[in-house]
Amino acid sequence: MSQLSYNFLHHQAASPAEIVAQEQLRNLPERVLQFGTGVLLRGLPDYFIDKANRQGIFNGRIVVVKSTDAGDASAFDRQDGLYTLCIRGVEDRQMVEENTVCAAISRVLSAKSQWADILACAANPLMEMVISNVTEVGLQLVQDDIRDQPPVSFPGKLLAFLYARYQAFDGARDKGMVIVPTELIPNNGRVLEAIVLELAHRNELASEFIDWLETANVFCNSLVDRIVPGRPDAATRNALSNQLGYDDELLTIAEAYRLWAIEGDERVQSVLSFHQADKGVFIRPNIDLFRELKLRLLNGTHTLSCALAFLSGFETVRDAMEDECVAAFLSNLMLAELVPGIPYPVDAKVAQRFGLEVQDRFRNPYIEHRWLSISMQYTMKMQMRNIPTLLHYYRQYGVVPQYMALGFAAYLLFMRATESRDEVWYGNLDGREYPIQDEKAGYFADLWARQSPDTLTTTVLQNKSLWGHDLTLLPGFEAAVRDYLLQMLEKGAFAAVATVLNKPVLADK
Repeated sequence: MSQLSYNFLHHQAASPAEIVAQEQLRNLPERVLQFGTGVLLRGLPDYFIDKANRQGIFNGRIVVVKSTDAGDASAFDRQDGLYTLCIRGVEDRQMVEENTVCAAISRVLSAKSQWADILACAANPLMEMVISNVTEVGLQLVQDDIRDQPPVSFPGKLLAFLYARYQAFDGARDKGMVIVPTELIPNNGRVLEAIVLELAHRNELASEFIDWLETANVFCNSLVDRIVPGRPDAATRNALSNQLGYDDELLTIAEAYRLWAIEGDERVQSVLSFHQADKGVFIRPNIDLFRELKLRLLNGTHTLSCALAFLSGFETVRDAMEDECVAAFLSNLMLAELVPGIPYPVDAKVAQRFGLEVQDRFRNPYIEHRWLSISMQYTMKMQMRNIPTLLHYYRQYGVVPQYMALGFAAYLLFMRATESRDEVWYGNLDGREYPIQDEKAGYFADLWARQSPDTLTTTVLQNKSLWGHDLTLLPGFEAAVRDYLLQMLEKGAFAAVATVLNKPVLADK
């Protein structure tokens, strides 16, 4: 089977005009520097840029920096930077199946072996934007020398690039960059800016440069949201290759839903003109609303449901949504308790609409989102995503949110570790082990070994170091969590789902 490349596309073209259009995309100037080669970037920012290019809006391509030694980027060279994005899912209650050959990437450069070529991009006057996705671990301050070839850290590499640009254009104010990190941490733009400025001081760079760094460049907070699984398994890839009629080493699958919210002003809107090409890109002065909706409804529902669904025998989100009872639990949890508990002023209709979109995503038959993957660092996620919602719900209504209580009880049961091997704790479900990938796993293992479920419930809820609050002070919450925990221990998790569905739901304030 032929491999995806421009030569292959030319041979498949229906007309000379189609070949001309392909070459026009191939010859667009380089306008974006991107740190990271991962599937999220290919499935979201790069997809948006490609879509805009095809509409004649952005008209620029991406130089990708491979920052680490992990992985092999040679497939990008073999395929001329082309890759296929296979979009599968549900949008506006309609099934979506779309295959797009994305041509936004011009080349991939290795930071280790091609650092000089990367720095040379700084002298390109058309280069206006930096994108990154180097994981949360990569967005940290480490001691770094920007004169190294290359610097060790991503912020060090970015600072070296910006310093080279400052020198190339003699500090011209109109040659600053718009920098949009996509790492999943709050205020990622401000965090990156603070690290880069600190490194500039530690490297004793000139005050004139630091002034240019602060005033000529814009670091934007951003939020990305699209499920883009890793490399498809062999069977899926073979099936898609047969459907497409060619082999693609970079074939990427993504859900239909997409969101890139970017905090910025008119200058950012002008530079990032690709936002006009797709309804999934939002550039706003403040993106807190998008963050709250995603954190409280999508992530919060996942966190409060994953133990209950997993302990009920469901491996994936899709499997759980195919069960009437569990699907009803997720829907009621989200719309009846999490929506009114969002600790941020949100229009109820906007939140409800977002919640319905989330449920469409949960039902996506093409995405295998495993509950065990969602359970990683469970305690931290519970604290960040759900405790503020729980507290706000109590401030609003003063009664027990039954679905949250059951979700919390299931979390306690999930954290009942029975064995530790190679520094990993394991729980047991009907004779089958499962890993508890949580830094607090040892704490819970000790509690379960020493305390009764009644006492354990009180101990955990009172632990301010975990939650920042004594949750036993919330009227009725401790008793509800304890009752659900005891019921699950006696009858199983799935029986508790049926119980909570028969309880009254608070619909109005």
